[in-house]
Amino acid sequence: MKIAFAGLGVMGAPMARHLLNAGHEVTGYNRSPAKAVAWAEANGGKAGQARVGATVAEAVKGVELFVLCVGNDDDVRAVVTEALPHLAEGAVVVDHTTTSAKVAREMAELAAGSGRFFIDAPVSGGQAGAENGQLSVMAGGDAGALARVESAVMAYSKAIQHMGPSGAGQLTKMVNQIAIAGVVQGLAEAIHFAKTAGLDTDAVYQAVSKGAAQSWQMDNRWKTAAEGKFDFGFAVDWMRKDLGLVLDEARANGATVSLTALVDQFYADVQKLGGRRWDTSSLKARLEP
Repeated sequence: MKIAFAGLGVMGAPMARHLLNAGHEVTGYNRSPAKAVAWAEANGGKAGQARVGATVAEAVKGVELFVLCVGNDDDVRAVVTEALPHLAEGAVVVDHTTTSAKVAREMAELAAGSGRFFIDAPVSGGQAGAENGQLSVMAGGDAGALARVESAVMAYSKAIQHMGPSGAGQLTKMVNQIAIAGVVQGLAEAIHFAKTAGLDTDAVYQAVSKGAAQSWQMDNRWKTAAEGKFDFGFAVDWMRKDLGLVLDEARANGATVSLTALVDQFYADVQKLGGRRWDTSSLKARLEP
């Protein structure tokens, strides 16, 4: 398949690499051109063909699938608006950026008006999931359009779940972030309590991780958080962006997310400690500054 990929950062670069490994022709675009050039040079020997577009319009010209993994609502609006007139008729835009449901619906309507399709498809799994091709994708939009590109998206995914109409993928990602926020705060307090009680945190992990307390966060972040190491993935700045989307949506739909609002403020404390780029398990740092 002829594919363009915009946003070649810590998530997008390995995702685009998996597409190349699957034999697709991929043109990369990045707002910082040097990243796109470095990506193409690093992946020149892959099964597919790696190219670089100097502009969005150049990168997407005539492609059947346009994949995005950029920063926020404004980035998505700008990139999709520029891309749509240059895509092949009937092309599918798959957006892996975490955004508001509002912008997903807006872009879907815009795409439909030009004879193309827009799928909001945020992911869970972080940098490790992108590197290993094991992302979970939650998608909203036209089911038929998603089905046409699903085999390509599976190049970097372990599961794709169609959630409903446009915006449903983003709403599901908000559910994901709500759940993570609560679990990570619980993990931080558990480690803090264990240390304060004079327990061996490694032994505590062995004791509690085989029972009902077990979670992905516990298995992957207990040891590093206990050691005060917070350089293992999704940054606090990005989590606060995502939780801001949750809180905005909750205000609009009337949902009660009091714990999420509280944890968002705890992440603000972490930012004040200088942890803007620390991973999300750094909630533990505010308990033991």
